[in-house]
Amino acid sequence: MPSPREDDPSFEPLLEYVENSLHFQTSSYNDAYLDRRISARMRRRRVDDYDEYHELLQEDEDEQQELLDALSVNVTSFFRNPEVWEALRDVLRDLSKKGSRRDPIKIWSAACSDGREAYSLGMLAHDDNQIDERRIEITGTDIKREILRAARAAEYRASETNDVAEQLDPIGNWERYVERDDDVFRVADAVTDMVEFKRHDLIRQDPPGTFDLVVCRNLFIYINAESKRAVFETLGSALKEDGYLTIGMTETIPPSCRGQFEPVEKRLRIYRARDDQER
Repeated sequence: MPSPREDDPSFEPLLEYVENSLHFQTSSYNDAYLDRRISARMRRRRVDDYDEYHELLQEDEDEQQELLDALSVNVTSFFRNPEVWEALRDVLRDLSKKGSRRDPIKIWSAACSDGREAYSLGMLAHDDNQIDERRIEITGTDIKREILRAARAAEYRASETNDVAEQLDPIGNWERYVERDDDVFRVADAVTDMVEFKRHDLIRQDPPGTFDLVVCRNLFIYINAESKRAVFETLGSALKEDGYLTIGMTETIPPSCRGQFEPVEKRLRIYRARDDQER
C-alpha cells in the first residue's frame, strides 16, 4: 500500500507546516499514524483534501490546537505497556523492603506530560499490599506549564481516540482510585495527595532531588542525540545507589551512558544504577 506521501504530493508540505510552524515533530511518527490523525480532523471539519486542510490550519488557531491534541493523544496514557507496570510492581515491592518504615520512597516521573504516568505509579502502590504506599512520594515534572496545570487538575475526558476506562483496565478495580462522571474521570485524592508537580527542563537543569526510581518513558523519540546524552546524564545523577530507571520500550541508552546502568529487565527497559566502582 503506497504511503500518503507517495499517494498525494500535498501531504508532505502539510507535515512540514505542522513540524516547522506548530513545532510537533512529525518525523518521529510513521505516515500511517499521522494520516489517521489528520484525516480524522479533516472529517470533523468536513475538509476533503490535504491542501484545503493546510489552508484551514494556517488560518484557524483553534484547529491548530485540536490537531496537536489529536496527534499527541496516545503519547501518554494510564498504564501504557501493562507488562512494564507489572515489572514496576516488583520494583516497588523491592523498594518497600529496604530502609525503615519511616524512610520515604522517592519516585521521579520525568517528562510526566498530563500526569497519567505519575498517577499510575500512585495507583500501583495502593493496589499492592506488599508496597507501603504511605512511604511513596512522587514528583512529576514537565517543561510545559499548561500541561502541568492539566496534571494538577487530575481530570481526564474520554473521547473517540482516548478511552480512559480501557487505559485503567490493567489495575483491575480502578474505581477505587478514579471517580467517573459520564466521560470525565477524576483521580481520587488518596492518589493525587502522593504526587507533587513541578516545572523542570531535563536538558538544562539539574535533577529536582535524588530518587529511588526514575521513570522517563517515550521522551527520547523527540530529541536529538546530543540532548539525549544530556538527559541520561541528568537521570543517572538523580538516582540513589541501586536506584531504578525505566525508559520507553522502543528506547535505548546511549553508548556513552551505558556504564551507569545495569539491566534488570532489559526487554522492558528497566535498569539499576551501578555504583561508582562498577562504573
